[in-house]
Amino acid sequence: MLALLAIATPCSAQNADFLFGKPHGTVAIRSGRMMARAGSDLFTFVQDQLTVDRKDFNAPAIGFDLDVAVTPRVTAVAGFDFSRSRANSEYRNLVDNDRLPINQTTELRETNVSGSVKLALTSRGREVSQHAWIPAMFTPYVGAGAGLMHNTFRQYGDFVDFTDSSVFNHTYNSDSWSPSAHVFGGVDIKGWKRVYFTGEARYLWSHADLGPDFKGFKPIDLAGFRVTGGVRYMF
Repeated sequence: MLALLAIATPCSAQNADFLFGKPHGTVAIRSGRMMARAGSDLFTFVQDQLTVDRKDFNAPAIGFDLDVAVTPRVTAVAGFDFSRSRANSEYRNLVDNDRLPINQTTELRETNVSGSVKLALTSRGREVSQHAWIPAMFTPYVGAGAGLMHNTFRQYGDFVDFTDSSVFNHTYNSDSWSPSAHVFGGVDIKGWKRVYFTGEARYLWSHADLGPDFKGFKPIDLAGFRVTGGVRYMF
């Protein structure tokens, strides 16, 4: 009987996909959607003059994370997030001399490099012996952090000179860096051994001064809500 019990114990841990010791951290790739707040006067001006709506600044988003364990429930996170929107448009109330649309394109690119602290709301796993650790099937988490945001706001195509009503071709561009802050929450769901599926919602705040091509406008609003899903690998 004692011999049978000794054999059964490691088998039950093996069925649970145990790891040899606690993990040191995770790497993750996420993709999803960024919903821009677009609340500054530049966005208002663009929407008033051109056939561009606020939803046109929403964009596909991709993110990468490296988590390093600090305590059993707390991790330090280095993150990288990128999004880009592009909208083709024309003037709402103006046409050229041939009564044809006056066309242009507006682009917004955002790249955020950040550091965060993440807290697991439940245990990430449990030890079953000195050398065996079983990952949890379901781990919700919250976190907050700060970083640096690089943005590029670019418009190119045909525009109207309101001083003489002439149409000209031009490119307007603004590139700048600014501080950012964010909060987030999500959940990791175990898929297979060290692989987790992850879903996350994040809100980011940032605004930046515009370049000389957009002189007279207030700082651009870069805040927005991001919803992403992806895969996380535990190491």
